[in-house]
Amino acid sequence: MVRKPEEKQPEVPSPCVRNCCLDNNDICVGCLRHIDEIVGWGSKSDQEKSAILTRCESRKEVRIK
Repeated sequence: MVRKPEEKQPEVPSPCVRNCCLDNNDICVGCLRHIDEIVGWGSKSDQEKSAILTRCESRKEVRIK
């Protein structure tokens, strides 16, 4: 039996939209990540990145209301 090489899952892409400006809570108005989430993005696991993106979506919903 020939084993297929395992396909690497695509890396979670950065949500950066190059509109970097922090609000009074240190949240970027472009991507809605906290400054700590932005600075540490490259060293986070895909699971941690997905959790950050979920928090960004929650922040987006709050801003829309």
